[in-house]
Amino acid sequence: MDFGISIRWPAAAMLAWGLLAAGAASAAPTVAAAGPRAETAKPLAGASRDIDALRAAVASGRARPVAPRVPRAAFIAQAQVQSVTLSPDGRSLAWIHERNGRRTVWLQSLPDGQPRLALPRTQASQVAWSHDSRWLFLPEPRQLAALAVAGQRGGGEVAALGGLTRRQFLAVDPVQPAAVLLLERPALSGGTDRRWRLLRVSVDGKASVLHEDAQPIVNAAIGDDGRLAWLLVAQGEAHVLYRAADAAPREPVLRCEQARRCGLLGRAAGGGLWLVGNLDSDRTALVRVAADGRRQRVHEDPRGEADVFDVTLDPVDGRPRLVGYRSTLAQLFALEPPDAERLAAIARQRPGRSLEITPGQARWLVHERADTLRGERWWLADEKGALREVLADAAFVFEGRPQARPDEALMAHKWPMRWRASDGRLLHGFVTLPTGADVAKAPMVVSVHGGPFSLVRPDFSNDAQLLANRGYVVFQPNFRGSTGLGREYLLASQGDFGNGRVQQDIVDGTRWLLANGIGDAERVGITGASFGGYSALLGVTFQPELFKVAVAGVPPADFGFVVREYLGSGHEMFPGIPMAASMRHLGLDPADEALARRLVAQSPTANAAALQRPVLILAGGQDERVPIRGITHYAALLRTLGKDASLFVDDQADHGIADERSREAYYFLMETLLHRTLGGAEPEPASAALRTHLQRHLRLTGASLEGVVQRASLTMSPP
Repeated sequence: MDFGISIRWPAAAMLAWGLLAAGAASAAPTVAAAGPRAETAKPLAGASRDIDALRAAVASGRARPVAPRVPRAAFIAQAQVQSVTLSPDGRSLAWIHERNGRRTVWLQSLPDGQPRLALPRTQASQVAWSHDSRWLFLPEPRQLAALAVAGQRGGGEVAALGGLTRRQFLAVDPVQPAAVLLLERPALSGGTDRRWRLLRVSVDGKASVLHEDAQPIVNAAIGDDGRLAWLLVAQGEAHVLYRAADAAPREPVLRCEQARRCGLLGRAAGGGLWLVGNLDSDRTALVRVAADGRRQRVHEDPRGEADVFDVTLDPVDGRPRLVGYRSTLAQLFALEPPDAERLAAIARQRPGRSLEITPGQARWLVHERADTLRGERWWLADEKGALREVLADAAFVFEGRPQARPDEALMAHKWPMRWRASDGRLLHGFVTLPTGADVAKAPMVVSVHGGPFSLVRPDFSNDAQLLANRGYVVFQPNFRGSTGLGREYLLASQGDFGNGRVQQDIVDGTRWLLANGIGDAERVGITGASFGGYSALLGVTFQPELFKVAVAGVPPADFGFVVREYLGSGHEMFPGIPMAASMRHLGLDPADEALARRLVAQSPTANAAALQRPVLILAGGQDERVPIRGITHYAALLRTLGKDASLFVDDQADHGIADERSREAYYFLMETLLHRTLGGAEPEPASAALRTHLQRHLRLTGASLEGVVQRASLTMSPP
C-alpha cells in the first residue's frame, strides 16, 4: 500500500559509461561509452512501438505457466535485515536486524569473518560509518550513539537529538575522521533564540558551531580543509546557495524556486560543488558549480525521460562515481573506466536487475532489486567484479515466525508502458500481467499511487504481485503530476485533481489497455491509498461504467479540505518552505477559494448520492494527514444513503497503517471484494487471529461483503 504525500527530488550524477538494467523490459543490459551529453538511447518512437512492446509483454507472460497461489503472508512479512552498509575501507559490513520489534546491530569482518552481535538493542533504523571506518553512528529518536568497531575504547551517546532545538542528524562529516554534522532549529514554541545552527560533533561528544543563521539552514558542504565551504538556506519560498566565505552582505550564487530545486552532494575539486538541480532544464541533473559561481550542467537521462534517482560518492574524496535512474527503467551508470569494467562484469552475472553500488576501498557492496524480487539481495564484488553473496539467509518475518521470500519464478513481470491521454500528452506507467493467462479475459485492477506528488517505480510492488498472482492484470499509472519525470510533467496537472484532467489520465490509460486487448472491460476495479484512495472513490463515483468496484486506503473523501489544512499548519514539503507555498507552486494553492469550491463540488463526499458501485475503505484512527472524522463522515453518509460501503478502522494506526494484522485484513477484504464483484480468485481462509481482528475493526459491512467475518474461516473453494 502506498500511503501519503511523498515527493522525492532525486540526486544526480555524471554520465560517462552506462549500464541499462530494465528488469523484465530488457533481456540483456546495454553497456555503452558516452560523453556528458550522450544520446546512447532514444525514447520509443510512436504509438506503434508502444503497442509492439505491449504485445511482446503479453506473449512473454502467456508463455509462462500459471503460477500457483502464493500465501498473502509472503507479501506482508517484514524484512529482518535492514540498512546493510559497507565501511569506507571496504573491510567490514554492518546492518540492523529486527525481530518482534527488537532491533540489534551486527558486524561482519570481510572477506571471511562470521557475523557477530555488536549491540543487543537499538532504536536506530539506519547505521552510518565514520570517515575512518572505526565507528558506527546510530541516529535514534532521542540520541545519536556511537559504537566502537575497531577494538578502541569509547562509544555511547554522542549527542542528544530532538528536544526543544529539534536537533537532527544531517550527515557523517566527510573530512574529519570520526565526526558528524548536526542541525539545530529554533524551538516551535517561540522564544528569543531564533537562530539555526550547523554543528560538528566529534565521537567524544565535543561540539563546535560551524555556522549559525537567521534563515533556515537546509544543507551545507564541507571543504577539503574541514571548514564550511557552501551553505544552502531557505529564504521565503526559495532555497538559496551561498559561498560560506563571502562577507556580509552575502550575494546568492543560485536561487532555486517554483519547483526548481538544488540538492547539495558535496565538494568538488578546486573549491567547487556538486549539486542536483533542474535550474536550466526540465529534468534534474548533476551540476558542477565552480568556485567563482559558474555552473555546468553535466548530465541528463540519455533516454530523455527521467530525473536522476541517486548518486554514489567516493567514500574517501567524495567525487561522484555511480548514478542510477528508476522512473521508467532501472538504469545504472559508472563514471570512470575502471568502475565501468567492474560494473559490466557484475551486470553479466546479474542481468536485467536493478543495481545499487556502495564502493569501498577494498571491495564493493552490490544491492540487487528487481520487479520480481521482494526486498533486496546483497553481493560483494572484488576488483574484477566477481560476486559472492552475503546475508543469503536473511529472512522475512510474519506473526513472529520466519516467512519465505516469494519465489521469483512465480512472480509476474512489471512492464513499463506509455499511452497518449485524450489531450495528446504522452504518459507513463506500468502494467503487471498474470502469468499463463489470456489477459484479454482477465479482470483488471487499476492501482493508483498516493501523493499525488509521488510515482510508481519499476521495483517490486506487493499489491501488484499479490493481485497478479490471483489472476488480475494490474495497471499502475504515473499520471501528470507524478514526480521523477521532469518539472513540466510534475506541473502539468495544474491543480486539476478532482474529477478532471488527472483522473482522466487514469481513465485514458485504462481504456488504452482495454482497447489493446489487455483486461476484460466488464471486470475492472480501482484501488489506491491516500490520494490513490481518493482517486479510487472518484472512479466509482464519476466513471461507474468503467470501474465496477473500489478499494480505498486512508482516502481524503474531500481532498480540498485536506489541502486547506496546510494553511499555517507548520508542515513542510521542502525544508524551510511552508507546505502551503510548495503546494501553490505545484498547482494546489490552499488559499485559492475557486480551487477549493471546485474540489468540494467534485469530491466523493459531495457526490455520495451518485455512487453506484461497492466500496471498501480502510482508515487509521490516529491519521495525522487524513483526519478520521472526514472518512467516518463519508462512510456514515453512504450508509444513510443505502450504498454498498464497508469500513475498516484500525484505531491505533496512523496514515501508514503499519500493523501487520491490519495489512493482512486489508488484503483479505480486498481479495474478497474483488472476488465477489469481478469474479477473481477467492482468498485463502482467515486465521482465528485475523477473524478476531476483523470482528474488532470492521465497522461497516456493505452488501458485497455481507457475512465476510462469519465466512472467513470456511474452506476455500477450488478455483
